[in-house]
Amino acid sequence: MSFREEHELHKRRFGRNLGLGLVLAGFVALVFGMTIAKVSNDSFAVPKIEQGAN
Repeated sequence: MSFREEHELHKRRFGRNLGLGLVLAGFVALVFGMTIAKVSNDSFAVPKIEQGAN
């Protein structure tokens, strides 16, 4: 059982999709890294809610 040879258009589309997927994965990694750097900063603190300020 042999498969038909893949058309040239599909080969180009796969290359373009792979490139776009890598760019999107890099962007997600960049945003994730920036978030981790911001949260792990020593000056980061959760704001305190004042009690009795009715």
